[in-house]
Amino acid sequence: MKTIKLLLACLILASCGNPNTETEETTQSPETASNQREFYQLKIYTFSSEEQEATVDHYLENAFMPAVKRQGIDKVGVFKSRITETDTVQKTFVLLPFEDLEQFRALEENIMNDSTYASAGSTYIDANYDNPPYDRIQSILMRAFPDMPQMKTPNLDSPRSERVYELRSYESPTEKYYWNKVDMFNAGGEIPLFDRLDFQAVFYGEVLSGPKMPNLM
Repeated sequence: MKTIKLLLACLILASCGNPNTETEETTQSPETASNQREFYQLKIYTFSSEEQEATVDHYLENAFMPAVKRQGIDKVGVFKSRITETDTVQKTFVLLPFEDLEQFRALEENIMNDSTYASAGSTYIDANYDNPPYDRIQSILMRAFPDMPQMKTPNLDSPRSERVYELRSYESPTEKYYWNKVDMFNAGGEIPLFDRLDFQAVFYGEVLSGPKMPNLM
């Protein structure tokens, strides 16, 4: 089992208003909500210049996140990696929750048909091929653990810019070791243990598709 820990500085988490606010469209009964395992997409932008990073920051804040909210997705996390001696590449992480795979599949198509999004994000969307706003985007698709089926917003009151999160990635040598580790989190009681220790966990996810598998995050 190989555990990778990455420190991220929080920019926005559960943005676009109070994350605990419920609307008529999103309110569910406790029975339904507790059994519905979310899907997560973790998008990782990498940059080679400050200009690229600034372009993506502007796009996320003014175009992408408002458009995502209009699609009924209220909790979105945006984080920056903390540069170290061994990892000097600047990255921005975007964490998106989905009710099901259809919502995940339809998101890009829906926002591309959003005229407000197209206008607000034009600098990013219409960037020239020889001056792209990022070096690459990596996408990781996950499914929430049964014992924590939905993302939680940490109960913190410090400024978002001062918060640091640890993104843990548990890479396994085989599928058998992987499923054993997943079982340790669920039936083995690691999630309740982390709750008692006040780890303020945001999500636990089985990686369904990504560059490093088998893996959980």
